[in-house]
Amino acid sequence: MILSIGSPRRPEAPSMTVFAVLVFALAGLGFWAPPAAAAGGPLPDALAAALAAAEPRAVELRHQIHQNPELSNREAETGSLVASHLADLGFEVETGVAHTGVVGVLRGGRPGPVVAVRADMDALPVTEASGLPFASTKTAQLGGQTVGVAHACGHDIHTAVGLGLASSLAALRDELPGTVVFLFQPAEEGPPEGERGGAELMLEEGALDDPRPEAIFALHAFPEMEVGQLGWIAGPTYAAVDQFRITLHGTQSHGARPEDSVDPIVLGSQVVMAFQTIPSRTLPPLEPSVVTVGIFRGGERFNIIPGEVHLEGTVRTYSEEARATVERRMTQILEGLSAAAGATYDFQYVGNAPPTVNHPALSQQVRPSLEAAVGEAAVLEGQRLLVGEDFAYFAREIPGFYLRLGVEDPAHPSGGLHTPTFRGDDAAIAVGMRAMAHLVWDFLEAGGMAGDSDGGTGARR
Repeated sequence: MILSIGSPRRPEAPSMTVFAVLVFALAGLGFWAPPAAAAGGPLPDALAAALAAAEPRAVELRHQIHQNPELSNREAETGSLVASHLADLGFEVETGVAHTGVVGVLRGGRPGPVVAVRADMDALPVTEASGLPFASTKTAQLGGQTVGVAHACGHDIHTAVGLGLASSLAALRDELPGTVVFLFQPAEEGPPEGERGGAELMLEEGALDDPRPEAIFALHAFPEMEVGQLGWIAGPTYAAVDQFRITLHGTQSHGARPEDSVDPIVLGSQVVMAFQTIPSRTLPPLEPSVVTVGIFRGGERFNIIPGEVHLEGTVRTYSEEARATVERRMTQILEGLSAAAGATYDFQYVGNAPPTVNHPALSQQVRPSLEAAVGEAAVLEGQRLLVGEDFAYFAREIPGFYLRLGVEDPAHPSGGLHTPTFRGDDAAIAVGMRAMAHLVWDFLEAGGMAGDSDGGTGARR
């Protein structure tokens, strides 16, 4: 039934008392419901107080996690810390998800939708040179080598924000209008070779199954933005991340007798250059793409033409069509150049994370929440980037929104992500907690997704 209450046609308008009685009667019969509260207002005073109370402990946890970083699929200590914190708050806690991941469920005292929050926990094989007083000095074994380990991508901040948010929302459990699922994810940077992990494995192991969230939120430290700023973008935000491995098989010979060889180094050089024509001459000029060869390895002595060389690299694209085109053209280039040289090749193309897409309708719905958190002027329009993000698997499964969190203190400039000099300022933690609290609380108070949840992305609910 559709009921329309408009301006009266008769001169005599009903009194407000009569109107109120009519509204309540209709509501009681189920014919009408009041509109959901609009997003973008202030947080409840009790939640704002809980956020302020939780911030110091969240900063302490950030320092502890930063000083004890763990590589992908090895986050045992971090996962244990997270699980213990959630258990102390009275969460339903599941551990060992995708090896070391943790899922915590907070069920509110008021009925409402289910929303998820993702925070990643793994560190990188980087020797830290940030100058932070709590800098990492840890090392680990990777690929048979001893490497430095550091939170050079800000995942310590992400985890601290998630734990601080969990503490704050738990303090208002009875008033919470729905359920919040916290996903603390391992191996966002990718599992070690020969292993599986990350968001894809968490999904396979049921991380979003029971209870099933309507949407999922996450954030990422952004050293290009100052503390207090948030980056916002609707639609595609990060690229698909694919990897390739190539072995070129030639014929070894003395370096002074190249006529006896099939030189794989010359062939490899031609392959690298030809691959660069794929973005510049095969794909449309306005189609974002990158083909990068990051490893070119071959030879053992200066005067020997080796028998083979090894190439590895990455491909970044935004569409499935471009993704398929790049792989097809790489195969054609390898076939043609190898045949011309008299060589053979092995080619492995591995599709990893898909593009990260901020659900268009959800993005528009939550923007007022971001503006309420930091002010309209501090919510900056973001640009699409060709870096990748494992969050894409979650956002492909249900509507997702991925936020960029400013972490730089201008007085202490930060290096870029994945570099030894990356440093995120502690003050960003409170901003991240406040922004995520607005996103979660407003979403639950609004009753979940507004309108069509698909928004053209194919995400399921």
